[in-house]
Amino acid sequence: MPRYQLDLTLRRAEGALTRVIGTAERRGFRPLSVDGEAREDGDRWHLRLSVEGERPAEFLTTQLEKLYDCLAVEATPCP
Repeated sequence: MPRYQLDLTLRRAEGALTRVIGTAERRGFRPLSVDGEAREDGDRWHLRLSVEGERPAEFLTTQLEKLYDCLAVEATPCP
């Protein structure tokens, strides 16, 4: 099953991580790992999310970009 790493920039808001993971699961992707850190300005998080799924990564990135909390998202295939 194809794996992808998503690099996201999120607003630092209550429930933002839950919304991102929930969107991935509802779109048929299984989260494998999550790693993140707050930006120095304190208003944003940088999140690295590894997922696997049969659908193309663009399907998920398009959905994540629609979330208010998501400021940027980039997907790369995992080797």
